[in-house]
Amino acid sequence: MSTDLSCVTDRSAFWMPFTPNRQFRQAPRLLVGAAGMHYQSDDGRSILDGTAGLWCVNAGHGRREIRDAVAHQLTTLDFAPSFNMGHPLAFELAARLVAHAPHGLSQVFFTNSGSEAVDSALKIVLAYHRLRGQPERRLLIGRERAYHGVGFGGTSVGGIARNREAWLGSLLPQVAHLRDTHDLARNAFTRGQPTHGAEFADDLERLIREHGSEQIAAVIIEPIAGSTGVLVPPRGYLERLRELCDRHGLLLIFDEVITGFGRIGHWFASQQFQVRPDLMTTAKGISNGAIPMGAVFVHRDVHAAFMQGPLAQIDLYHGYTYSGHPVACAAALATLEIHEHEDLPARAAELAPHWEARAHALRGLPGLVDIRNYGLIAAFEFAAEPARNPTRAFEIFRSCYARGLLARPTGNVLAFSPPLTINRAQIDELFSILAEAIRETP
Repeated sequence: MSTDLSCVTDRSAFWMPFTPNRQFRQAPRLLVGAAGMHYQSDDGRSILDGTAGLWCVNAGHGRREIRDAVAHQLTTLDFAPSFNMGHPLAFELAARLVAHAPHGLSQVFFTNSGSEAVDSALKIVLAYHRLRGQPERRLLIGRERAYHGVGFGGTSVGGIARNREAWLGSLLPQVAHLRDTHDLARNAFTRGQPTHGAEFADDLERLIREHGSEQIAAVIIEPIAGSTGVLVPPRGYLERLRELCDRHGLLLIFDEVITGFGRIGHWFASQQFQVRPDLMTTAKGISNGAIPMGAVFVHRDVHAAFMQGPLAQIDLYHGYTYSGHPVACAAALATLEIHEHEDLPARAAELAPHWEARAHALRGLPGLVDIRNYGLIAAFEFAAEPARNPTRAFEIFRSCYARGLLARPTGNVLAFSPPLTINRAQIDELFSILAEAIRETP
């Protein structure tokens, strides 16, 4: 028996995440279809996807290859446990992913989301230090304005104030935060990496002096901070962090949930910036958003510490029912094939200069205090107006949607991260709609 859900008007049962639910129900924005670069709204309009869904649909919507792979897998092996059992696709996918990963990241631990990937990575680093006879290394260092998902571990090392405030007193106790790299006074309207700010990495030395390097387990950062409004690393910043971690025996975790899988012109940001992490968390683009999936990449030296003791001993007391789910693996393998066949990372790199030029052409529009970009990512920051709620950025987001463009509002910032299949004409259309929405939103 089929049900026509288009006529459903009672939308109170679904408690939407990160949404003012009562406000949303007053004027719902509903998507009912997607293909290529566009969504279809419930009122029949075509909506240009300026955000790759939520930073995840890098290969574009409605890919037949992914659909067919998922359908085949559902009729072949719909589920298989990963505890003391295996299935071929998980091993194939891990090997294929490692072939594109930064050198030395030779092991893959599968999760179902970026949040799970971060919590898994934090557990791995704590266990690693215990195995090496340094159980006192328990302090985890995140960064202000960082987003690492919504698990208790990720929320703890995350640095977005609003995400932490509701849970203060319940988060992990042994956590500290580096200062963020946001510096409007020196870096506003920079194209690509800011020139100023490598010295912000030296804030790690302050935390080392305060807590002692022998107490610190790891540093976790996003190479490009996304959810806070796109903060691009200053030149030399990541290199300096790597140097300090090596000097003091700290593991370095890159959260590449947003930057992974071609977004900035390489498979991973660590390759673009030529800084290798010890662990790397991923999700979103790994399966093109079609089936929930995430993964932690682990350096061979870290993994080797777990491969000691009796053969019958469990290596890592951690995992999920759906780790390496066969249908998710099928979606990820099909996604990987698309990325390889169409060379989407190279496509992003080729389009990046045009994307940058069109983004910065909006400089001078009312209220804009900064434009930031890297690869196929751009952010537009508006002057803070504390008494204004919703923010001007959110009002412009709604204006963009009314004009047929999906944007991503976050605080005083609008962020854009389209599918890597976007073309130049669509880039022009995106920024033309945005410019019109900015001009017409007082």
